[in-house]
Amino acid sequence: MQSGSSFQALSQLLIYARAFRARIALAALCSFINKILDVMPELLIGVAIDVVIRQQDSFLAGFGVSDPFQQLLVLGVVTLLVWAGESLFEYFYLILWRNLAQDLQHHLRIDAYDHVQHLDLQYYDQSSTGNLVSILNDDVNQLERFFNGGANSLIQILTAVVIVGAIFFVLSPKIALIAFSPIPIIILGAFYFQRRAQPLYAEVRDRVGHLSSRLEANLSGIQTIKSFTTESFERDNLNRDSLEYVLANRRAIRVSSAFIPIIRMAILAGFLATLLLGGWMAINGDLQVGSYGALVYLTQRLLWPLTGLADVVDLFERAMASSNRILNLIKVETPIRDGPGAVALSDTRGDVRFDAVNFSYRPDMPVLQQLSLDIRAGSTVAFVGPTGSGKSTVVKLLLRFYRPDSGQISIDQTDITDLQLDSLRRHIGLVAQDSYLFPGSIEQNIAYGVAEPDQVQLITAAQTAGAMEFIERMPEGMNTLVGERGQRLSGGQRQRLAIARALYKNAPILILDEATSAVDNETEAAIQQSLQAISEGRTTLIVAHRLSTIVHSDCIYVMDKGKIIDAGTHEELINKPGMYRALWEVQTGLGQSSESAAPAP
Repeated sequence: MQSGSSFQALSQLLIYARAFRARIALAALCSFINKILDVMPELLIGVAIDVVIRQQDSFLAGFGVSDPFQQLLVLGVVTLLVWAGESLFEYFYLILWRNLAQDLQHHLRIDAYDHVQHLDLQYYDQSSTGNLVSILNDDVNQLERFFNGGANSLIQILTAVVIVGAIFFVLSPKIALIAFSPIPIIILGAFYFQRRAQPLYAEVRDRVGHLSSRLEANLSGIQTIKSFTTESFERDNLNRDSLEYVLANRRAIRVSSAFIPIIRMAILAGFLATLLLGGWMAINGDLQVGSYGALVYLTQRLLWPLTGLADVVDLFERAMASSNRILNLIKVETPIRDGPGAVALSDTRGDVRFDAVNFSYRPDMPVLQQLSLDIRAGSTVAFVGPTGSGKSTVVKLLLRFYRPDSGQISIDQTDITDLQLDSLRRHIGLVAQDSYLFPGSIEQNIAYGVAEPDQVQLITAAQTAGAMEFIERMPEGMNTLVGERGQRLSGGQRQRLAIARALYKNAPILILDEATSAVDNETEAAIQQSLQAISEGRTTLIVAHRLSTIVHSDCIYVMDKGKIIDAGTHEELINKPGMYRALWEVQTGLGQSSESAAPAP
């Protein structure tokens, strides 16, 4: 493991699962009682032998039952009760452990997922989606497997050692010392192999994460793979990652498998000691024959289950490696969270201010430098400039997806760091360049997160975004399923639904980040004509490469290398030399005026 031992991971898991402690204790008690009853038949065999040989002088006769036949009847009744009790408590512990495993894995998965979705985007920039999916799915399932069976086995092995050990010392301390001599070897061997296996299973879980990342990336990029005919290339990449996972597992299996033969030889030594020494003592009259029979059977009952200790240790190590990954994920802190005394944003006008904001994704690569601007409530402003100039970063900072290195961003004169995150983001509608749609219907994607959408508002948003034109052609209209990531729709259709989704949200601040990048010229023209309706009554920020979509903006900010190098209306900017006029001339054709220019391709 990458931090701490398996027992530290177990300790942390038990601390996390404090709400389940009563259920864990009850399940453990049922396992304990079941094991006690499981040991009883061997004792009863010894008592039965004692009755047959000693009859009226037997151990059982000391309880007032002198007739040998009546003693056997009593043994029969006790045996029946013991077997019935053992079966009953086996049922109890199976139900309790398995339900506990299901509930705990559900609780862990939801907690981990909820924590992950609240982490800031910088964490996602540095993490693999496939690895996160592996933790939320494979690692949680691995922990479930341990609680399904491994926890019970561990408790029953410990119970057997304690209970049988006590019986041995009561019947014959001499035989107990010899018969139990292999147990320290077995326990030391278990700890030795546990230490050896610990880093190996941590590597296995890491390899699972890499493999999941490869699968997730390849399935998401299947169109690119097919277009470049790199199926064989990607198969070889996957083959390499899969083989690394197999080899990591083999190294762990090699260590865990060596444990079993050592345990078997130690068990054999203990069994032979009981068989030979106990038999010699019984022949010489130093040990009752019934006690000898009980000890021989109890040796089997005690030592043979220890062969399963290797499997339990193996399962335990895998589970603790997984637990470590899950709990480490839950412990990840995000610097972007509600501060003390954070307030809700209400009655928002939509004034936005950036004051000397600096930001960089990496320390050596500044993205925004001393950015200052004032955006009046209800106005429409646009950001243009070459790729990498910081346009999209401006809106990401406003949404608090990232935290500025310095400077202040405020809405209605309130620093956004003093606002509750949920409240801030509820007041901002975002249409990103990469419009993501969720599996479900068109209606569910437009009214995203709303259980019972307003149909009038739904249709209005779709019409304003220019989406009704294709929705009405769909066989099931608003109930049409869009498929995973919206794959059943074209890029332009997905983008129009994303715009409709932001409009349905009806937030006082609207951000269109390359919102028309995937639509055709006709749809772009329709959206452009609707921009006045779209932006009416709200502050609108538009990030655009297509300048034709922003000609009616109240102010256009021209950015380059993280700075605003020019600002003004469309007319003001094209009537003076500069980057904006150069971009306009490239997109519309040299010499065309703003009045005669066609929409940008």
